[in-house]
Amino acid sequence: MEARDVWQAVVLRPRRYPFGKWPWRAVGYLASGVVAGAVVCAVFLVLLAASLLLVGIPLLLFGGVALGGPERLRLRLVDRRPAPDPHRVPGEPGLGAWARVRAGEGATWREFAYGLLLATVLGPLDALVLAVALGVPGALLAAPVLLAADGHETKVLKTVLVTSYPPALAAALLGALLLVALAYPLGLYAAGRGALARTLLSSRPGDGLGEVIASRARLVDAFEAERRRIERDLHDGAQHRLVALTMTLGLARLDAPPDGPLAERLARAQDEAGRVLAELRELIHGIHPQVLADYGLGPALADAADRTAVPVDTDLGGLPRLPEAVESAAYFTGREALANADRHSGASRVRLAARHDGRVLVLTVEDDGRGGADPGRGSGLTGLADRLAVLDGTLTVTSPPGGPTVLRVEIPCRVSSVSSSPRTASSSARG
Repeated sequence: MEARDVWQAVVLRPRRYPFGKWPWRAVGYLASGVVAGAVVCAVFLVLLAASLLLVGIPLLLFGGVALGGPERLRLRLVDRRPAPDPHRVPGEPGLGAWARVRAGEGATWREFAYGLLLATVLGPLDALVLAVALGVPGALLAAPVLLAADGHETKVLKTVLVTSYPPALAAALLGALLLVALAYPLGLYAAGRGALARTLLSSRPGDGLGEVIASRARLVDAFEAERRRIERDLHDGAQHRLVALTMTLGLARLDAPPDGPLAERLARAQDEAGRVLAELRELIHGIHPQVLADYGLGPALADAADRTAVPVDTDLGGLPRLPEAVESAAYFTGREALANADRHSGASRVRLAARHDGRVLVLTVEDDGRGGADPGRGSGLTGLADRLAVLDGTLTVTSPPGGPTVLRVEIPCRVSSVSSSPRTASSSARG
């Protein structure tokens, strides 16, 4: 297996490491780090001086962003793995939007901290490591050459006086051995240096999590807005036209001969239009019930219980008005649970309860049916569970064979007012 970074080269192939390419790559990484540290130090000093006039403060704060890209590329010298850019793409064009996004990112401040470290600590430390790992062996290796150039004597490492070639050659041999031996700590230091750079400059597993959650919340809000738009268009458009058609057919029946075939056809048409109108009203109610928007979750759930064929005992008193997304998710989850109990459970009675303790909304639907329900077998609750997850909510279903089946929904939400909905229901039943 080929090493993907200098650490693997040292650990997996220690015998071949000093004679391969990785020591040279480590030297290149550290040497370029010395140059980069000097440049960054000079730039930071200039920007720091300019910041006294309030001109260089933005450039000083965002200087790490400009440094991050080249440093991620330079990291490839000691680590072949890609270092993803941790920054998000601004949702709006313009320099102001870019600056707002960057100022709110942790990656921007990590890059700024890396720049300070590179200028003050890492750059000088890279130079010191190179001086020890290459300078000392190089000085020993150069002993014969320096002796030949002087003709009489030379000082090795400015300390040991050498006046003949045997000691000079021995120093050169020691330098060669030391060069090979010091290649290992040099590589390990370069590996640690690269790991620090990757930690500070590359994206982390949780960096995009907040944006993903926010985007999912925006999708839910957009879905709710579109749902309400469709409900409004159907209510204000198609429903009104059907009502007008039904009235027109009724007036036409009055003008037609009472016992003729025309009156019979008009009567059938009027009845069919009435049935279509009733179905359209049920469809509108299913898309977004008006009672939910006007009165809140408690009355909406009570209305859903009234529409269920199985008798439903409700305990919905004292529910406050909650955020629209929470009320919508809880309502449709409760309605789906009631529909499942009505169609599949064989239950003779259902209990529907909801309460809010100031921090969490808890919705419970329990039936005395046959049990054995599996939410993963294509029920509508699977999609609702994903919708609840956007709100940090949870849905659990307990349904042992023989029953009972208990569905429990918990949605964290705080409300500033604890006033209840205009209308609540303590119990309802429909046989």
